[in-house]
Order: sequence, then structure tokens, then C-alpha cells
Amino acid sequence: MSTAESPGRPAPAWADGRASAGRERLGRAAVAGFALATAADLGSLLAGWDPGHLVFKPLLMPLLVAYALTRGAPRLLVAALLFGWGGDLALLFDAEPAFLVGMGSFAVGHVCYLVLFGKRPANPLLAGGYALALLGTVGLMWTDLPADLRVPVAGYSLLLTAMALRSSALGLRAGLGGALFLLSDTLIATGVAEWPQLPRPDFWIMATYLAAQYLLATGVLAARQAYRREVIQD
Repeated sequence: MSTAESPGRPAPAWADGRASAGRERLGRAAVAGFALATAADLGSLLAGWDPGHLVFKPLLMPLLVAYALTRGAPRLLVAALLFGWGGDLALLFDAEPAFLVGMGSFAVGHVCYLVLFGKRPANPLLAGGYALALLGTVGLMWTDLPADLRVPVAGYSLLLTAMALRSSALGLRAGLGGALFLLSDTLIATGVAEWPQLPRPDFWIMATYLAAQYLLATGVLAARQAYRREVIQD
């Protein structure tokens, strides 16, 4: 029986080093794959090539999850990203039931983020700004939304705004991710309300969404690393 397999004995330092190097290579490959899939998906949306979007969109969150796992991601972060993936897949179908399923999946992901962010205090001024944005946006869109979607959209918007606000407690990177997530979903809601849209609205929705998920994931990982360094120093 080898030393690494012997019960009660720690693995040799060279084995730990090789495992760490392997995770590092896998992490670099995963984040490179995420960047390439992001470029391909956004390029497909700009070109109006729907088959490309159907191919590349389902790859995005699994690649980001793979990267996060190589960095020791907590389970709640993995769950949040996977529920985001579920929402991505549902929104590939252009139908109201699929929209509701997708919104529900994203909502569960936001709950995962909220639990993950903990009870760190948020900036009161920022909280006031988010509250005004929520009330103003929902209030303005209310009559333009389909009647059966008004309450679900309002409830989801409240949850999303809470997530965006709480993300700021982890630092600028995660806070920017939360704000971009709010912007992305607001763009979706304005489309549902049939408000005037930017050219290629799907491009802007996906661009802000992918930036949001990446910033949230890396913001959480950075906060965990900073906490571990503080514990070691203490």
C-alpha cells in the first residue's frame, strides 16, 4: 500500500502540490472556457444567429461552476449558480409558463445568495436608493405588465433587490455584480411590459447577466479568501 493510501498517514507534500497544480490548471481551463462561451454567445446574439445562442448559453453556468469549485466554492454559491443555469435553460423557451419557471429558478438562486451573504450590515444610503429604484420601477411598469404576471414580477423584484443590496456587504466586486443582475432582469421586465427596447436587447440582457454572475461568484470567493487570511494571521 502506498504512503498516500495508508490509513492514518497524511499525504506527502508532493502529492498535495500536484493536486493543487491540477486544480489550478482545471480552474484556468474552466474560466477560459467561460470567457470563450461568453464571447460566442454574445457574438451570436449580435449577429442574430439563434442556433449559436441555443448552443452556447447552456454551457455558461456549468463552466463558471467548474471554475468556482476549483477555488473551493461554498455549496450555496454552487447552488445559486446552478439555479441560475436552470433559469437560463427555461428562458430558452419563448412561452409564459417557461418564463415563470425561469423566474422561479432564479428566485431560489437569489435566496441562496442571500443566505450566503449572511447578516453583514449594508450601507443605509444604498438601501434607500435600492428601495426607491424598486418602488419606482415596479410602480411605472405595473399597468403595462400582463395582469397575471404583476404579482409574481413584483415579488421577484423585491427578492432580487434584496439580493443586490446584500451583495454590497461583501465588497465592491460582489456589489457591482448584484447591481448588474438587477439591471439585467429589469431589462427583461421592460420587454415583458413592451416598453421601448435598446437595439439587440437580448445582447444587453445577457452581457449584464453574465458579468453579474461572474462578479458575484468571484466576489464571494475573494471574500472567503480574505477571511481565511485574517483567521490565519490571528
